[in-house]
Amino acid sequence: MDNDIKILRELAHVFSEISRHPRNAENARLYRAVNDLRQIRPVVLLDEIPFHELNADGSLTLLCADPSARAIEDYMRKTIFKWRHFPADMIVPPHIGVGKVIHSTGIGIQVQEDTVGTDTRNHIVSHEYSDQFEREEDLQKLRIPVITYDHAETMRRHEKIAGMIGDIVPVKISGVGYLYSMIWDDVVMYRGASSLLMDLIDRAEFIHALIARLYEIRTSVAEQYEKLGLYEYGAETMHCTAALTGDLPAPEPSAGVLRKNIWCRGAAQILGSVSREMHAEFELAYAKKLFEPFGLVYYGCCEPLHNKLETLAGVPNLRKIGVTPWANLDMMAEFMGGRYVMACKPNPAAVAAGPLDEDALRKEIGRILAAVRRNNASCDIVLKDISSASFRLENLVRWERIVMEMVRQW
Repeated sequence: MDNDIKILRELAHVFSEISRHPRNAENARLYRAVNDLRQIRPVVLLDEIPFHELNADGSLTLLCADPSARAIEDYMRKTIFKWRHFPADMIVPPHIGVGKVIHSTGIGIQVQEDTVGTDTRNHIVSHEYSDQFEREEDLQKLRIPVITYDHAETMRRHEKIAGMIGDIVPVKISGVGYLYSMIWDDVVMYRGASSLLMDLIDRAEFIHALIARLYEIRTSVAEQYEKLGLYEYGAETMHCTAALTGDLPAPEPSAGVLRKNIWCRGAAQILGSVSREMHAEFELAYAKKLFEPFGLVYYGCCEPLHNKLETLAGVPNLRKIGVTPWANLDMMAEFMGGRYVMACKPNPAAVAAGPLDEDALRKEIGRILAAVRRNNASCDIVLKDISSASFRLENLVRWERIVMEMVRQW
């Protein structure tokens, strides 16, 4: 354990130094401006990084033996690595977070799958899911979980890490900064894609019953989190995008952090190929009820939404919409204008296939910036879902430098 403490303290000194850099406060100002629809310039972030490909200098190698120390070591090493090599507009908070320990009794089923991977160090693999809802009676498997907060274990973990590094960098108990709710991603894992899409036509009533039950479960979880005081106000990021905003009300001390004080994150990626009418019927009709109590909503991930914007406009508290590389950028920018934040996701294939094509990247980002400027929109530009960088750190370094150079000319 003495060696673990030595390792963490060395990293904590570096982490503390970069957390005090004035760039963090400036980036926080940029985040708020974008999310408040008063953009200063677009925010740029890189996330979901294939760190296992980038460790040529050994700076990402974990050396701690204790699992909890190792988790904090991993967080600090990756944060420092990003700051040194491709920081973009990242914020390094002035503390180390220890998450609240939350237990759930489960919903009655677990994902059953076979996976195939080509790189044993990469968590990105191919999945084949078993269909656990072939029959109507299979719906009876689903249960509303009971959520509990393990205060004693949370305090134990906090005191342990604080005792190691708390005199160098503050150690803070962290709650749930936003609700992540992508029901259709779950449904795909419970059923598989082919049978699910066919059943939208062949067994519509059954799909309605399944989705209604899953949204009932997620709503209960959201309510239980609120009652247990598990939410946290003021998250810097939300699923790879900027989250800071002045448009979420501060919590009242007597009430604690409620759903109206935080974001909710939703999407339905598997429905990217269905009509707007089916998307509204099978997803938005249920999602709206879940979203309504939350202060702001970010909707959309890798699915193109340019043909569904009119129906999305009815989502309560909608503030940010995902703009995938496969969407009609101009159509989305024209519709969203100054009403919604464009969460633009450039194509991660740019860094995955050999040396970076810098001319192609400048054209891709140039199109985004032109559409944003032309429509007086606010946006963040997030390179994510990076399953590979071809073991070329320089691809990410050059991507960041080129894109930052372009947005700084805003």
